[in-house]
Amino acid sequence: MHQLLSCLLLGAALLAPLAQAGELRLELPQGSRSWSTAQLLSHPQAQQIEIATDVAYKRAMTYRAVPLAALLDGVQPGDHLQAVALDGFAAELPAAPLLSTQGARAWLAVEDPAQPWPALAAGKPSAGPFYLVWQNPEAAQIGPEQWPFQVVRFRLLAPVAQRFPALLPAADASAEVRAGFAVFQKNCLACHRLNGAGDSQFGPDLNIPHNPTEYFAGDFLRQYIRDPQSLRKWPQGRMPGFSEAVLSDRELGELIGYLGHMSKSKTIPIHQAQQPTNDE
Repeated sequence: MHQLLSCLLLGAALLAPLAQAGELRLELPQGSRSWSTAQLLSHPQAQQIEIATDVAYKRAMTYRAVPLAALLDGVQPGDHLQAVALDGFAAELPAAPLLSTQGARAWLAVEDPAQPWPALAAGKPSAGPFYLVWQNPEAAQIGPEQWPFQVVRFRLLAPVAQRFPALLPAADASAEVRAGFAVFQKNCLACHRLNGAGDSQFGPDLNIPHNPTEYFAGDFLRQYIRDPQSLRKWPQGRMPGFSEAVLSDRELGELIGYLGHMSKSKTIPIHQAQQPTNDE
């Protein structure tokens, strides 16, 4: 019986997912370079840190991490960065809070294959190999979308408005709509495109073929953003709910105002417009 139990435990250990060493790609003003897991774990500034309320794990966590600012050679506070994850999530990040050493502080948590992090959920991998975490995030109003996990690349890019003019409100748009565009960039663009514009490969386009303001009646869109599973109970659903602590009622109204405005400004992506029709 003891031998049977030992065999079963050994089999379970062999079948359990193991953390793999990763490689982080940085595309910055000083050029491109890659950091391996081993190099980051032994970085001169690497240390153990405590994260009181971890976004991915929903509890306190301890990580070996490197101050992200230590890796961002040549990046200036006015620059704009993007963090890209394994699943296509693409977080847009202003550089200033990433470089700060006071208030909110950004850290790159590094998963050690010898001490792997917990799975994010049953049957899912961990948040590794690299995870952008924050201490004192409230000091800079850092939202959940600015905690990308399973990160594999950081790159310096032009601001969103320059890269994707199809996202811009009309020139005569109200101040509320323009504020909603800022809310969209911070909370939605990491997962969604709009008018085919954006780098994320994670979620659906929010304007093509239909804008959510066109098919959510009454107050249902507001309810959906607050708690997606309250309208569409779907175990595989990946969209998180946005609580009032993350997205105030004012910001939520601005976001919906922006989406409604953009529903009248649909732009068909070039690659779709060039597709041949059945009549051709």
